[in-house]
Amino acid sequence: MPSHRPTVVVGILGLRLDAGQTEERWTRWRPTVSLCQHEDLVVDRLELVHLPSERDLAAVVAGDIGTVSPETVVTCHEIGVADPWDFEEVFASLHGFARSLEFRTDDEDYLIHITTGTHVQQICLFLLAESRHLPGRILQCSPPRRGRADAGLWRTIDLDLSRYDSIAARFALERREDLSFLKSGIDTRSPTFNALIGRIERVAVASPLPILLTGPTGAGKSHLARRIYELKRRREQVRGDFVEVNCATLRGDQAMSALFGHARGAFTGAAVARAGLLRAADRGVLFLDEIGELGLDEQAMLLRAIEERRFLPVGSDTEVASDFQLLAGTNADLPAAVGAGRFRADLLARIDLWTFSLPGLATRREDIAPNLDYELERVAARSGRRVTINREARERFLAFAEGPDAPWLGNFRDLSAAVERMATLAPSGRIGPADVDEEIDRLRAAWEGSGAGGAANDPLAALLPREQLATLDLFDRLQLGAIVDVCRKSRSLSAAGRELFAVSRQAKASPNDADRLRKYLARFGLTWHDTTSS
Repeated sequence: MPSHRPTVVVGILGLRLDAGQTEERWTRWRPTVSLCQHEDLVVDRLELVHLPSERDLAAVVAGDIGTVSPETVVTCHEIGVADPWDFEEVFASLHGFARSLEFRTDDEDYLIHITTGTHVQQICLFLLAESRHLPGRILQCSPPRRGRADAGLWRTIDLDLSRYDSIAARFALERREDLSFLKSGIDTRSPTFNALIGRIERVAVASPLPILLTGPTGAGKSHLARRIYELKRRREQVRGDFVEVNCATLRGDQAMSALFGHARGAFTGAAVARAGLLRAADRGVLFLDEIGELGLDEQAMLLRAIEERRFLPVGSDTEVASDFQLLAGTNADLPAAVGAGRFRADLLARIDLWTFSLPGLATRREDIAPNLDYELERVAARSGRRVTINREARERFLAFAEGPDAPWLGNFRDLSAAVERMATLAPSGRIGPADVDEEIDRLRAAWEGSGAGGAANDPLAALLPREQLATLDLFDRLQLGAIVDVCRKSRSLSAAGRELFAVSRQAKASPNDADRLRKYLARFGLTWHDTTSS
């Protein structure tokens, strides 16, 4: 140890190992005394913890240390523990002791001596060192070898596992395996997507709090949610089931019953009690896809269930409990829904702690090739027959799929369906150029029919001439498209204005939302009638 940095040891008096008050005690190995007798370990200060019943023994040990190591300052700390084998009592007492000490880690080195004390006391010291309440390395002493009369051996353990090369390598390998697992073994090439999955992996294994997955339909939210669950299950962080529901399918009174269950006789037709999805997910994971489609009443009950792990089934006077982790998915703009009064702000705040936005396939074109291979493997697994694609066909398909003319409106659902069709129609399970050409024509027709450049997916295509669209920056095009979409869903110009200007209108004494919206549309030669009639 460097001489300019004092060494401070924190330890517990050993009722048996440190015992002895006669002269014969000097013939025995006593860990607390012996650790101050090592020539290569100079203990400048010893913070010695003991029980009230060990006060006399502590005084003897402190005196003996003064004899063998006059430079060591011993400070005895008496803690009130009735049962040194009671984990809760011991940990609370040692935690309070640790908080009472003043640590100067820049000026002193700290060692936590765990050779003495009951096993429970030793475990508590280890946990306090691991949590950095005691900011030091673990110190372990052992008696001298047989036939020798020295102070024995000592060694330290640094709980910073990154300092141990072999352990760090194991953790790195485990993390790579987890990342590959979340990606279903697909060797994705998009740096942005790989970084996103890396963040999701860190959160998934470290936090039981809600996770919100956003992104367009078909981006893989449901698939990723299940992989997160399976990863946590592999690590034994959850023991229950994975329960998935698309909230868009929950309507009216049945929504409350489906989620929270109901008591027998709660309503007409409720002949038997129903547990509900939240209880089915107890100790597991509940994935609520399209959570923005939930009604406000269901949102209120869900918020309480997340926060308190308790809720009332429909028609019941008795609360039930369910300890689940919530994963939520949406392709909607939830902050905008809050502004429009369709989504609770407090629920959004609760589920928005960890939010990850999954990109669409069109923004990950470098990942189409590995996903093509993955889909071929899935088809083979489902059909029980090997499916391949020859080199020319593969190059032809990727040239189209990775090009700018493929919008991939359905994202990975489109890709999966395309591979399924080609594999099914391919003779002898080998996809050739003709199969690819046929599928490309089919995809183009489907996208054009659904509005790949038309009104269904680009609301501006039916409103503005192609020449005018070509003059718009992407920023203006996206913004105008979103505004037209809101207009189409609103009952009136004023209603659309209120939703679009929900935040800024609060700062105006006399907000005129309709006039603001009318003027904005006029910049592009549009009227309210244009947006709704199209």
